[in-house]
Amino acid sequence: MNSTTQTKPKRPRRSLAKIRKDNSDQILLVAERIFGERGFSGTTISAIAEEAGLPKANVLYYFRSKEALYKGVLNKLLSIWLVSMGDMNAEQHPREALRNYILKKVRQSKEHPHASRIFAAEILHGAPYLKAELETVLKEQFQQTCQVFREWIAKQWMDPISPEHLLFMLWSSTQAYADFSVQSCILLEKKELSNDDFEAGIELLTRLVLKGCGISQV
Repeated sequence: MNSTTQTKPKRPRRSLAKIRKDNSDQILLVAERIFGERGFSGTTISAIAEEAGLPKANVLYYFRSKEALYKGVLNKLLSIWLVSMGDMNAEQHPREALRNYILKKVRQSKEHPHASRIFAAEILHGAPYLKAELETVLKEQFQQTCQVFREWIAKQWMDPISPEHLLFMLWSSTQAYADFSVQSCILLEKKELSNDDFEAGIELLTRLVLKGCGISQV
């Protein structure tokens, strides 16, 4: 019998910054679901803390109030959407760029349905917590993406459509898979949308957008 004791390799210790980020991400993930299910008025910091497995004081350490946490959820989703818009550029052909954008947006609706519904409710109430971001970071990216569309039009890669209204249509159609999922499930007689439903949506929206913008699909 070998008397030599073998010590297990020690796991690398997480840095304080990593611990804080992990805790913040966990809180936002739980808050996204609870705000989505109960609305702003029906949600409490205590409920979020309990679901996250953290003391209430810890939640308030990262987010000083329910309003700050609510804005954190909204800004997290907005950041994801902005990155997807920013991925499109004038050097890409719209056939691939728009296809990828639709794919990402529908999958984001699948992965962040609660956040999308929170965002929709915020807009319907006049964007009291998000108006500043809409007037700055979203507007800036919106204008940049519209310019990308204009450059595609100038290159005759797509028909001379309205860039602004194309983006409005893309947002409404892709986010419907989150915002109106209850209605869709009732009409399809199922408890939740399947992967096939999301993929069918991606395929149909891509075909409609490309054909409607006069873009060859091959």
